[in-house]
Amino acid sequence: MRTTRRWLGGLLVVAAAAWGLSAGAQTRKAIVANDAPAKAMLKTDPWELTAFYQGGLGMADRNDFIFAASGLRLGKVITDPFLKGFLRGQFEYAGELMPYWQAFTPPPHMGQVRVVNSSGQTIGYTLEPFGGGTYTGFSITPIILRWNFVPGKRFAPWIQGAGGLVYTTHKFPPDVMVPHGQPGGTSVFNFTPQFGVGFHYFLKPRRSLDFEANAVHISSSSLGDKNPGVNASVQFQIGYTWWH
Repeated sequence: MRTTRRWLGGLLVVAAAAWGLSAGAQTRKAIVANDAPAKAMLKTDPWELTAFYQGGLGMADRNDFIFAASGLRLGKVITDPFLKGFLRGQFEYAGELMPYWQAFTPPPHMGQVRVVNSSGQTIGYTLEPFGGGTYTGFSITPIILRWNFVPGKRFAPWIQGAGGLVYTTHKFPPDVMVPHGQPGGTSVFNFTPQFGVGFHYFLKPRRSLDFEANAVHISSSSLGDKNPGVNASVQFQIGYTWWH
């Protein structure tokens, strides 16, 4: 009987010690997660869901274009950290859906067009009616390849390359008008190859604010008669991310 009691007492002591160690480890993990949420979250190869708003400007000959969009991004960190030095980080795959996408361009107007002869020489200008105004559509970016650098306590920077597609309810960008009242050389479908940089700022273990800047090229790849496109635009994005 005494032996049984000793065994039971021993088991209770061991169980209490194990519980204490477990509770201590969990407390330490909680302290680390609260003190350095970026590091703690990225260690788990997490999923991210981001709601964002994006706006920007065209560059060069499209500097009178203004862009606005909003949507959701879903991403998954799919590797543990690798490489060395300042390049060390983790690879993430993501995609974006923008059900709201708009481009604000100058209203329809008469514009100058170069006239080129058969030898390729410019021989003058002529005025032609150009389309313009507000273009509405939606955009999807199914390929976002992101490199998350090793984070600090709350700050997690990254770079990315991406490719997507934008659909507009009438042909974009504005071009010389044809008899049916549509731009003659453009398309309702345009591709959006892009490159960006940004960072997450973790407010707490599973929540972050996100900031990014993207250089976006918009091109129909000659789906229309020609491909005037938007050679360069700069798009800025702010978002809020839920991590899991």
